[in-house]
Amino acid sequence: MPPTVPPRPLPRRGRPSRSLRSALALAGLLVTLAVVPAAAESSGAGRGGGAGHCAFAAQLKVPGAEYQEKSCLAELTTAGTVSSGHTDPADWAGLTPAELATPRGVPGLQIDGYFPDTSATNTNHGWKHDAQFVIRLPDRWNGGLVVAGTPGVREQYANDRAIGDWVLSKGYAFASTDKGNTGPAFYRDGKAPGDAIAEWNDRVTQLTRAARAVVTQRYHRPPARTLATGMSNGGYLVRWQLENHPELYDGGVDWEGTLWRANGPNLLDFLPPALRAYPRYAAGGEGAAAAHRQLVAAGFPAGSEFLWPYHHQVYWDLTQRIYREELDPGYDGATEAGIPFCTPGTPACDADYAYATRPREVRAAVAKIALTGRIGRPLITLHGTLDVQLPISRDSDVYAKMVRSAGRGELFRYYRVEGGTHVDSLFDAFPEKLRPLVPCHRSAFTSMETWLDRGTQPPPSRTVPRPPAAEPAALIARCSLTEWENRQTPSVPGTPEGRIPQRQAEKAELP
Repeated sequence: MPPTVPPRPLPRRGRPSRSLRSALALAGLLVTLAVVPAAAESSGAGRGGGAGHCAFAAQLKVPGAEYQEKSCLAELTTAGTVSSGHTDPADWAGLTPAELATPRGVPGLQIDGYFPDTSATNTNHGWKHDAQFVIRLPDRWNGGLVVAGTPGVREQYANDRAIGDWVLSKGYAFASTDKGNTGPAFYRDGKAPGDAIAEWNDRVTQLTRAARAVVTQRYHRPPARTLATGMSNGGYLVRWQLENHPELYDGGVDWEGTLWRANGPNLLDFLPPALRAYPRYAAGGEGAAAAHRQLVAAGFPAGSEFLWPYHHQVYWDLTQRIYREELDPGYDGATEAGIPFCTPGTPACDADYAYATRPREVRAAVAKIALTGRIGRPLITLHGTLDVQLPISRDSDVYAKMVRSAGRGELFRYYRVEGGTHVDSLFDAFPEKLRPLVPCHRSAFTSMETWLDRGTQPPPSRTVPRPPAAEPAALIARCSLTEWENRQTPSVPGTPEGRIPQRQAEKAELP
């Protein structure tokens, strides 16, 4: 239940950080980190960055928020918010290469708070309250707003390094939400299967409307451009928003978004074969070759084998169990989220799960969160070819076909990035084989800006090859969407030339 008295202010002193190994072990699509509140310093007007960005602080109200706390900061990027306590490094640990540069020189105002909610999985700031958000308003504003939902089941600061720092340095206001529930037991939220994930979509819509209103209050005019972006589950949210609430956005950039379809493919039909086959493949012997073929058939591409041991240990089993519990809790009866690493053949083992044979109610739960491809605003999708958490052939390749089948191809570009995998921190372990996606996201974002500003078409949808002799530093710094071999992926044809349609009139009223 919501608190009956105001919560205490943001704590002034940090708490012990979680280990990087633990962070990596729970990074990516689904896994949150152990919950330790972020440190944050409550700042009054005039503290941190001078009166300029604090002058309007008292007037700003986040519509619909149950609680909000404003802080005037000399630095809104993680170059300053780590030491000031206005982010939580554990939220974003493991999502970017270690050597990714940190922009700096962005003073402004930060608003932390939460919307009314009855679940309490997010303990940031000691609030023990879900639907937490952060809104950052730079002094030097470029007229735009970027809104993001978090990857996996992480908390509201998870996008700070990969996305927030960079867009703030470009002058955008930035808003991010914890999606309304967090952690590996997120499925306990909601009254019926699928409700917890469905709430993610509602919370992004809620934050977008509120952030647009706050931007209007702060700068005395509404944002000229509102963009949605995010990775993994955050990319799914971009797709869903542009399909269901295009009136709120001008465009979006989807970074390896999760695909949900009632009739598949979805992760509940490609993860169980991996759980069955991988132990036999790893054991070697006469069954290893057949197991390898089964893994490749399930969508895990040949050439990605070096990533399989880590993903089997860290991702595949937990991902299957907690998302299956959210969408099909009846599979294992009273057991909650199955038995970790169960042996195939044991009762209700998730390695034996067969989505296609499950009752109609399971597909109805997935239908609550399913995508259609009917985007109403320009969308750029990028996805790594060596993603073995959300295999590209079972995810973005399929979504690209859905968009074209829905007749929305002129609004869409799709870049398959050779050597990209689901979590950029793995680039640090395999720099000779992988390619970080963060610079490719930035190139895609810049192409979206040009598309909207000038009507200039981005490069045609294509596979972007990994430069064969590139040094790690160069791969972190640059990703040109025009670098490509003289070939295109058959499933990703180019889209028609011509200017994008004019933005429709705003349909949604600001709260």
